[in-house]
Amino acid sequence: MSIQSENTFQAIISHAKEYGFVFPSSEIYDGLSAVYDYGPYGSELKKNIRDYWWKSMTQMHENIVGIDAAIFMHPTIWKASGHVDNFSDPMIDNKDSNKRYRVDHLIEAKADQLIAAGKSEEAATLIATMEVLLAAEDFAGLKKLIEDHKIVCSVSGTGNWTDVRQFNLMFSTEFGAVSDNEEDNKVYLRPETAQGIFVNFLNVQKTARMKIPFGIAQTGKAFRNEIVARQFIFRMREFEQMEMQFFVRPGTEGTWYQYWKEERLKWHLSLGLPATKYRYHDHVKLAHYAKEACDIEYEFPFGFKEVEGIHSRSDFDLTQHQQYSKKKQQYFDNDIDESTGKPYGNYVPYVVETSIGLDRMFLLLLSNAYEEEVLTKEDGTTDTRVVLHLPAKLAPVKLAVLPLTKKDGLPELAQQLMSECKPYFHCFYEEKDAIGKRYRRQDAIGTPFCVTIDHQTKEDGTVTIRYRDSMLQERVAMSALKDLVMKEIF
Repeated sequence: MSIQSENTFQAIISHAKEYGFVFPSSEIYDGLSAVYDYGPYGSELKKNIRDYWWKSMTQMHENIVGIDAAIFMHPTIWKASGHVDNFSDPMIDNKDSNKRYRVDHLIEAKADQLIAAGKSEEAATLIATMEVLLAAEDFAGLKKLIEDHKIVCSVSGTGNWTDVRQFNLMFSTEFGAVSDNEEDNKVYLRPETAQGIFVNFLNVQKTARMKIPFGIAQTGKAFRNEIVARQFIFRMREFEQMEMQFFVRPGTEGTWYQYWKEERLKWHLSLGLPATKYRYHDHVKLAHYAKEACDIEYEFPFGFKEVEGIHSRSDFDLTQHQQYSKKKQQYFDNDIDESTGKPYGNYVPYVVETSIGLDRMFLLLLSNAYEEEVLTKEDGTTDTRVVLHLPAKLAPVKLAVLPLTKKDGLPELAQQLMSECKPYFHCFYEEKDAIGKRYRRQDAIGTPFCVTIDHQTKEDGTVTIRYRDSMLQERVAMSALKDLVMKEIF
């Protein structure tokens, strides 16, 4: 990461706390590593992102429905899914500092250094070699790769490394009555939300009368004991996912994988985000369940990183749950197979998954929206403002209502406008400080529209609306304001 990018990222983090978006969790007790709380504006922005995704899935697609599965699930589910045995990341420790690293993060950081030094081809070769070794689970090869490239610990500055080993990422806890055998009561905080969908496949299919192909969407918390949680809210131990499992007829999964790969990128771009900051990254190392997989990556200040994953999961999950639960997870397809002239009959559906990190999407939007803008005044002097260019449909506050003074009936008119608008979208009322200072505060939280109630409002019923991005102002009828804002945010 360049010094400029680092400074920008640190400015975004500071801004997020100062303006009530994200706070360190348990801050009065000196915090808890890689755990964060969302403040008044952050929780509203997060909700708006979630709602926009949910609408795009369940409302805009007739063949997708939603569920809300519990965090606690029967522990055998995680045995069936492969998480108990396979949900691990390779780690390595520095013997001098006792600092632990995820191997891929360590090597990726070295690649970033090479790129910064103008050695892009060498960096690409390093990453390609790493991915091959990860795919083969060649831990000795990974350690040698680290040693050959003289990768050192950021704390000790030495390359005195342990062997590479696996580290299970699941949190476990006890459930129910006390037993002498801990395993009797062990349950897990779910490391992903997908399994809640799979174990409810038949329930949803039958009760919602769904016909393949169809999808089940869900949003919710997941928990991973990350070796190295870093980069603010990008990688945390408690996070939220928005994902959809799409059930398809075997043999059609390739077509649907390509469809959802393209469709999900369109969703990101529908928010007005720049296409130049996005790219696909096809996986070399596939998860144990995957036939194909790719990431949608976004260029954060700290480089291109995964925001969303699309996976062709085959029939692995439903087949595993069928085996472990001893209950059939099959679908009867009465559509006619043209090759045989008979119904397709019973089969275990294949699955295409789309999974996006809500917290990562939140950070993406902040990173894209944040700007320290230099303004030139009419007299030639300059001024600055910090502004969040958030999409109007996602902004925590849609309209700020600002009476010019606290007297002459202006606050009453402002409250009248508030009463008219707040049933339809989130409004903010403020009468303290000069109007310019109030504008700046609203810019800093990303409010797209500010309206000023002044003495002319009493005369002709018009108000001054001010647009965040352009800072242009115009007079409009107060009676037309609600519809004007709604046109922009829906």
